[in-house]
Amino acid sequence: MMELSKLILKEYQTRRTKKQKLAFIELLKRYIPDLKVEEGGMLHNRNIVVGDLENSKVVIGAHYDTCALLPFPNFVMPKRIILSILYSFVIIIPIFILSFLLGFGLSFVIDDPAVISMVSTIAMLVFLIFGLLIGIPSKHTANDNTSGIITLVELLLSMSEEERKKVTFVFFDNEENGLFGSSFFASKHKNVMKDKLLINLDCVSDGDNMLLIHNKVAEKRYGQIIKDTFTPIEGKNVYIEKSSKTYYPSDQLNFKNYIAIAFMNKNRLGLYMDKIHTNKDIVFDEKNIEFLCMRLKEFIKNI
Repeated sequence: MMELSKLILKEYQTRRTKKQKLAFIELLKRYIPDLKVEEGGMLHNRNIVVGDLENSKVVIGAHYDTCALLPFPNFVMPKRIILSILYSFVIIIPIFILSFLLGFGLSFVIDDPAVISMVSTIAMLVFLIFGLLIGIPSKHTANDNTSGIITLVELLLSMSEEERKKVTFVFFDNEENGLFGSSFFASKHKNVMKDKLLINLDCVSDGDNMLLIHNKVAEKRYGQIIKDTFTPIEGKNVYIEKSSKTYYPSDQLNFKNYIAIAFMNKNRLGLYMDKIHTNKDIVFDEKNIEFLCMRLKEFIKNI
């Protein structure tokens, strides 16, 4: 890997607070002086943009913000949509239990059901906001999404000047808080992005199974090139899936023409991701990054 990539992996894995994000931006400026920072939108996003958006053929993005530390993983099974959605509900059950226990305890000291109900509801909202949105910044984000931004860095710095003309690179902010950075970018560049392809890289370093998801627009325009380009190699499998039959909530959902790429583990139930948002997010397989960069360069060359 390049010097910048090694530095990000070693010293800049936490990018949650304003101070941490600004430090990351300053780091990138030292190696990529022509980057631009686009600020605005809900939560005051700071998207990092490199390239000529108007004239490029494709936008490759990855979110650089990182998550709050959780006691349980954000478990995802893209081909088991119902199970993934049910799990999303299951992980907030402890918050409801804590709120109930608080209300139950208050019932011994306060003889007013309305007050108890109000306090329990406020407590539940505080638990949700702190645990899922604010929380303690995770120190381990190798897969989510240090892997995505390192892939952008490796691609960008290894391309010739001619190759870079075809690509705009975007480091999205505030994906973890609700896809706000990509939403701001899509709105700001609505006319330009109306037909332009967006490739989103989110969690690409853990697992030997590349999952590539495309929507109908991307399939219609690039379907054959995708099949011809994103082929497996020894030790790395490739699964190409339609967005209508796959659950993978990430920044691509804010665009009309997209491909999303992630790497997965696999068991008898299918493809899955099971370590992100916890201290176990430490798996960084450089072979995934090399494989992905190789295939992305081939794809960009052929479009």
